Amino acid sequence: MRSIMNADRLHLLLPFALPAAADAATALHDIRSPALDRLIARATLVERVVGEDFQRTLPHERWVARQFGALPAGAAAADEAPLAPYMLRADGGDPGSTTWACVQPVHVRIAHDHLVLIDPASLELSDEEAGALLATARPLIEELGVRMEAPKAQRWYLAGDGFGTLAGASPLRASGRNIEIWLPHEAHSGERSRAWMKLQNEVQMAWFEHPVNEAREARGLPAVNSIWFHAQGAAQAVTSPFVRVFSDAAATRGLAMTANVPNGAPPESFAAWQNPSAGNGQQNGATLIELDPFSAPYIEQDWARWNAAFAALQADWFEPALAALQAGQLNELGLTLCGDTGSVTLNVTRGDLRKFWRRRVLASLFIE
Repeated sequence: MRSIMNADRLHLLLPFALPAAADAATALHDIRSPALDRLIARATLVERVVGEDFQRTLPHERWVARQFGALPAGAAAADEAPLAPYMLRADGGDPGSTTWACVQPVHVRIAHDHLVLIDPASLELSDEEAGALLATARPLIEELGVRMEAPKAQRWYLAGDGFGTLAGASPLRASGRNIEIWLPHEAHSGERSRAWMKLQNEVQMAWFEHPVNEAREARGLPAVNSIWFHAQGAAQAVTSPFVRVFSDAAATRGLAMTANVPNGAPPESFAAWQNPSAGNGQQNGATLIELDPFSAPYIEQDWARWNAAFAALQADWFEPALAALQAGQLNELGLTLCGDTGSVTLNVTRGDLRKFWRRRVLASLFIE
């Protein structure tokens, strides 16, 4: 894989910016993106990853794990992204060398003949509500001999020998789908861990008719009726190909922190990133910025909202980045566009913009 390190280089990581081919016509119906079209047309294709239908992790999770070298030594599985310990670090905890899993309160909806996980973000669960649910669940969890850290009420971290090599699916990978194939299973046997099933059942029973859920249902909101297990792994020694990282994702920020790289929330725009007075001025080396306005509308198949997010990125990022490349103010721009199974990474320089014979179009990037 081509190195992504260069002087004065910006790399944009865009989760859920790449619809599946079957959704492309609907998703792009109203999109006008001349700046992105030109960048894609002239860019060099660095990497195309075609994922599989039943991979349990998401392409942007696997991409960022590989960039920082966060996979265990000898790991060969293309579906690995053991990011829980880095998420714990970003949330204010110390993962040490322990194997951790991330556990989140969720709502599982009863459909006609199956159960469906809804996007945890759509719960609109307040910190106060999450804290009350956590207070009920914590003694049950610790009574089972499971170590627990919860620096944030809406994301918990569990460590227990009984979990073995349990592998869970990322919540957004399973959201909106029948959860049967996405439930945690032993990575090498296909069996579910009895320790996890017991813990999950204990929490579900404790939350049944919990005052938080009764109040939520009275307001027409879904009850928090289960917990979701994912991202189990132990922290590795990591290195960063980036001199700075900006992201709202706990995993990405935690990887940067582990690699001792400055990190923070994403700037509001390309102009804000370039503004020296904001501390975001360019410097030698590559900057990673993860922008994620697409996840919720993608999961909900709300393509009008997805289009609106694309239009905002066009004005705030793609147009000024193209102008900066043309003016020589930016040496290179990298783009990693992800779907829910695969990803495409492109690189474009000022010299590439003059290669008029390159004619790649956005539709050619869609993952079948």
